[in-house]
Amino acid sequence: MITRKLITPVIITGGSGTRLWPLSRKSYPKQFTNIFGTGSLFQETCKRVKTDQFSKPTIMASSNHRFLVAEQMQQIDVEPEQIILEPVGRNTAPAILIASLLAAKKDKDSLLLIMPADHVIDSSEKFREDVNAGIELAKNGNIVTFGVTPDTPNTGYGYIETLPSGNKFFDVKNFVEKPSLEKAEEFLEAGNYYWNAGIFLFSASSMIDAFEKHHPKMLDDCEKSLDKAQEDLDFLRLNESSFAECENISIDYAIMEKSSNIFCKPLSSNWSDLGSWSALAEQLDSDDKGNSAYGNDVMFHESDGCLGYSADGVDLTLVGLKDTVVVATKDSILVVAKDKVQDIKDVVNRRKEIGCETLESHRRVYRPWGWYEGIEAGERFQVKCLMVKPGGRLSLQNHHHRAEHWVTVSGTAKVTVDDEVLLLTENESIYIPLGATHRLENPGKIPVLLIEVQTGSYLGEDDIVRTEDVYGRIS
Repeated sequence: MITRKLITPVIITGGSGTRLWPLSRKSYPKQFTNIFGTGSLFQETCKRVKTDQFSKPTIMASSNHRFLVAEQMQQIDVEPEQIILEPVGRNTAPAILIASLLAAKKDKDSLLLIMPADHVIDSSEKFREDVNAGIELAKNGNIVTFGVTPDTPNTGYGYIETLPSGNKFFDVKNFVEKPSLEKAEEFLEAGNYYWNAGIFLFSASSMIDAFEKHHPKMLDDCEKSLDKAQEDLDFLRLNESSFAECENISIDYAIMEKSSNIFCKPLSSNWSDLGSWSALAEQLDSDDKGNSAYGNDVMFHESDGCLGYSADGVDLTLVGLKDTVVVATKDSILVVAKDKVQDIKDVVNRRKEIGCETLESHRRVYRPWGWYEGIEAGERFQVKCLMVKPGGRLSLQNHHHRAEHWVTVSGTAKVTVDDEVLLLTENESIYIPLGATHRLENPGKIPVLLIEVQTGSYLGEDDIVRTEDVYGRIS
């Protein structure tokens, strides 16, 4: 009896998603954001390959997002094969090579399906059918890429030039970087160009052979990084010094543009990489004046062709606007003309230069034990709301510059202060003196919600001295 080999999904979760600021932030980029209220893009990508034709997914993630990845997979009951932590960003080529090397250790002929974590594909069933159609080509040592049939002369995507054919798969002649508008219009008219979705199917051995031919140094660097990798809780942490030696380059530049054994299969389903607010607007229903909205508190008055996005229940009203995007979160507001949405990345870079805090994180900041959210701050004080999930446990810590007062709103909190351990239930409070060693835990079955009031001369997050931490965050 011949056992059918399963395809290993490799989900690439890198990227900061700056084009969807202020919804997307550095600590919580768009792939992890619940943009449409149905789960994050990363979760939808995981569910897309949760069938018996695929093995458990391998996740390539930033060290900064490791607990976020694990938590979101747990929420949808998807168990990873491995979560590989990249110590520094090096684009897609090293990430894909690392995944190929790991797969080859078990079976050099393993088939890998590379998927970015931040794409919208409207039919998972059609997507899986497209992947199935490419299996034989991939088994025979070819690389299959899945292109998107363009419907506009979009200058924000790379293009795949194919050779005319009557088959489901086309020989790839060339990969073209983001073109000018004039070139994009030519590509659309020609009919043999497809948007590059960054989705690939191949065997581990064929990808490793490609790197051996075109990028032998990167192959050596990645092998060293894996040889020196360390297990860290449920993660595999690549060796930083070796991985940092890898060239910062995409798989398109490193391999695809130099290889001749590549075939393109146009995707049968609708696709979007949500690369701009205009692209996101296209995923939403619109009214008879072309306005689209997300959130229960968005209203349009004498406005045409607009997008109103209320991320946190903020009341949002657009009056007398045309072709305008308005995004409201608890701490930021964006107003931009639809034909200028590609400039948001430049604006984010400018704000980064002046140290804008809203580029890093939302008011709600996620941690492996739960989250905290800023409520109010002033000179020598700060008020936060904390949620500790069942089983969550903050580090054993102390502060040099601040004292804290905790008030339990709901749930039962286990609190350690120096040598004393006690339980706090609803409406009970405790004072944590400056310098006291303390910890907050949730031993119960429901989330603990509490209000924290900090007072002192310095209230930054870096005034935390951890002496014990179940999440390995002691430096």
